[in-house]
Amino acid sequence: MKRPVLDSMLLASTDPDRLRDWYAAALDPAESSSVDAYRVLRFGTFHLLIDHRDDVGPKAADAARMILNFDVGDARAVAARMDELGTEWVAPLEDREGSLFTTAKDPDGNYVQIIQLSEEHLAEMENLS
Repeated sequence: MKRPVLDSMLLASTDPDRLRDWYAAALDPAESSSVDAYRVLRFGTFHLLIDHRDDVGPKAADAARMILNFDVGDARAVAARMDELGTEWVAPLEDREGSLFTTAKDPDGNYVQIIQLSEEHLAEMENLS
């Protein structure tokens, strides 16, 4: 029996084009396309699906409940792009023992965490598998 694989996440929005455009500009996905009414962004093997929904508000009601984590090669460059987009920050970029972390809000208020792990932390994670 095939084991489950987390492949995608659906973000519902009242303005899916704005949300897709922000993620594409801020995080440079490997692919950006449309499938039926869905806006599809691929980051590695993970797909972020963005869809229009009338049953959600324009802003996330409980944004801290779910945080999208993005592993990046240059957290400072990503944070600078997000600054250029007028992004609201939840937590500023900080160095945690050589790894960089910051948390922002996307245009709908969802939390987006940018993580750049140090070589040391990457090696430690490799040893866990």
